[in-house]
Amino acid sequence: MNQQAATLKPVKIVNPIADFWNEVLAPKFIKYKHIMVGGLSRHSELVFPALPLAPGDRVLDVGCGFGDSAIALAKRVGAQGEVVGIDCCDAFLEFGRKQVQEEGIANIVFEVGDAEHALPSAAFDLVFARFGTMFFVNPVAGLRQMRQALKPGGRMIHIVWGARADNPWLSLAKDIVLKFLPVPGSDGLSCGPGPFSMADQDHTRKLMETAGYTDIHFIRVDAPVMVGTTIREAIDFQLAIGPAGEVFREAGVLGEARRPEIEAALTDMLAAQTTTEAGIFMDSSSWVISAINSSN
Repeated sequence: MNQQAATLKPVKIVNPIADFWNEVLAPKFIKYKHIMVGGLSRHSELVFPALPLAPGDRVLDVGCGFGDSAIALAKRVGAQGEVVGIDCCDAFLEFGRKQVQEEGIANIVFEVGDAEHALPSAAFDLVFARFGTMFFVNPVAGLRQMRQALKPGGRMIHIVWGARADNPWLSLAKDIVLKFLPVPGSDGLSCGPGPFSMADQDHTRKLMETAGYTDIHFIRVDAPVMVGTTIREAIDFQLAIGPAGEVFREAGVLGEARRPEIEAALTDMLAAQTTTEAGIFMDSSSWVISAINSSN
C-alpha cells in the first residue's frame, strides 16, 4: 500500500474521553457488538451503494469501530484501492484485523488514531465516518482535520444521529431512567458531546462551513434497529450503553438500589415495541451528510 495513505502520523492519544472509551465503554460495546454492528449497518448499508467511489480510490474511515464499514469500503475500491480505518479503541480494531486476516483482504490497515489531532494531508479521495463525529470534543478541529486529509475536490461523508424524538431507541430509555435517578453532574464521565450533538442541521452545517467544507448536503435515513434479542438483553443493553446507560452509571449505588423499579418500567416500554423472531426493534433516524474539500 502507498505509505502516504496507509500510515498516520504516530500520535499518543492524550484525551480523557478516549481513555473513557477504552477503559469503560469498550468492554460494554464488545459485549453488545451484535446489537451495535447490526443497528449501525442498517444506516450505512442504505448509503454504501451510492458512495462516490471508484476502483483504486484511497479512503479513510474515521471512528471505524469493529471495522465492518472499513472492510465494506475496501471491497468497493478493489485491490488497487487503499483503506485506512482509525479508531481510538484498539480493542475494537482487533476485530477488524482478525476479519481482514481471515478473509485475506490486503488493501486495508487498521490503526489507533485521533482524527482531532493527526491525519495525513491530501492523501484520500473519500473520508468517511459512521456515528463517530458526534463525539468530537472539538468538532470544528476534527472536521477540519478530515477535510485536510482529503485531496482537493475530495468528498467527506459522515453519518450522525438525527433528532432525539426520531430516535426512541436512544432517547426513550433515558427518559424512563430519569424518572428514578438524577441528571448526571457536569463533572461526570461521558463519551463526549453525545449522540445528538450534530442532530440540528443548521448547527452542523455551520460547524462544517467553519471547518472549510462546501457543497454540504443532508439526506435523512430512517430504519428500525434491534435493541436486544430478548427483553432481558434489551434492558441490560440500555443500562450499559448510550444516554440511559450514562445516567444509570453515574448514579452509582442509587442506580443499583432503584434497579428493580427501573427494570420494571423498561420492561413495560420494551413490551410495547415491535418484536420479531430476531428480537426487539425500535425506530431510529440519521443524517447522511456529504461535503467537498474545494481547497486547492
